[in-house]
Amino acid sequence: MSLARFLIKRLLQGVFVVWGVITVVFGLRVIAPGDPANVLLPPDVAPEVRRQVVADLGLDEPLYVQYWEFISGMAVETPLGLYRLATGRPGGDFGLGLSLTSQTPVVDRVARSLPATLELAIMATIVAVVIAIPLGVISATNRHSAPDYGATLFSLAGISTPNFWLGVMLIIVLSVQLNLFPTSQRAIGIPGVVDLLVAGQLGAAGDGFLTWLWYITLPAVTLGTYFTALITRLTRSGMLDELGKTYVRASRAKGLPESLVRYKHVLRNTLIPIITVVGLQLGTLIGGAVITEFVFDWPGLGQVLINSINSRDWPMVQGSLIVISVGFVVVNIVVDTLYTFVNPRVGFD
Repeated sequence: MSLARFLIKRLLQGVFVVWGVITVVFGLRVIAPGDPANVLLPPDVAPEVRRQVVADLGLDEPLYVQYWEFISGMAVETPLGLYRLATGRPGGDFGLGLSLTSQTPVVDRVARSLPATLELAIMATIVAVVIAIPLGVISATNRHSAPDYGATLFSLAGISTPNFWLGVMLIIVLSVQLNLFPTSQRAIGIPGVVDLLVAGQLGAAGDGFLTWLWYITLPAVTLGTYFTALITRLTRSGMLDELGKTYVRASRAKGLPESLVRYKHVLRNTLIPIITVVGLQLGTLIGGAVITEFVFDWPGLGQVLINSINSRDWPMVQGSLIVISVGFVVVNIVVDTLYTFVNPRVGFD
């Protein structure tokens, strides 16, 4: 199977996955307690006004009519919105409509929050991979020694530590007591740094990047700790499995340097499951950064999702969850494509 056919097949599968997520989210809106009309109206509003608002929102229609209007609206508006986005034209709400609380387009609010969440998820992944893979290699190549026991203890501590508790502890120790990092917020994002670079302000762009790094360090470490422990254990087990195979003994018998055997042959053959977990966890981090964003007041999609759930702003909840599901689909397609580059024996079939 060619790369083009593979991508088309996976994209079609992704459409069905997103459709399933949309259906589940619509069902949650129906069974969840609370009336969206209460978000827009005061408690003492006249009954006729409430009925009019419910009718304007389409909540007086049968459920199958509401569902069909929602699905058909997205099916029509999504290609149009993508076309406008690709051509740089304004407009297009992808069928999500307006937020009930702010009366602004859901797409605009999600688009403003998504870069912060992507920055946090990608940075947490980088922290995890940079620490975990070397630690896993050291642990596997020094089995039943002090480095191996230390890596195992670190992994158990990382997997067992709740993110919200770790974030609070890091804030208390490193931010409040030692004043090494800020406690919360995001002073500047990568889009802002890119804008400074485009404007030719290299010094300001460098300072902005350092400021961004200063603000994102604690949230990224908090979010990536569990991920680091997981990758460490996976790398160690994969390395131990590969080190016992015949080709490793044959490579050593040929006189190849031990570093070449470990990193070019053994580690490369271990990367397939690592890439799988990294890809799946990256999608999980995009959707699972909610608690970390809340602890550090990080202005990402998690904050939007929590506030929208608390205020029963269902258009915003639907938009946030749809973006998260699309992120999962895209990451899985990228991971499956990377398999063939890491191991050419893996085809697109």
